Amino acid sequence: MGEITLRAELTGRVAAGVVYTTFHHPMTGTNVVTTELSDWATDCPEYKVTAVEVEPANHRSAWQEENQKRQQNQIDLLPVS
Repeated sequence: MGEITLRAELTGRVAAGVVYTTFHHPMTGTNVVTTELSDWATDCPEYKVTAVEVEPANHRSAWQEENQKRQQNQIDLLPVS
């Protein structure tokens, strides 16, 4: 559905072929890679069935760049104390 850039750590704690990340911090943009499908009972997105492609990168995704600009614009609108 989308693209994000995250720092990866290879570990034996996660099974081969599985990618894990937290969805807690909105600035990561992790939700942009999920589908619009959700659990019928909780309305929670189907995170566990989201397919991903992992490749080397040295940049933020376009979504992350735009999100950072929006955050800075919000800060700029705050009154100066």
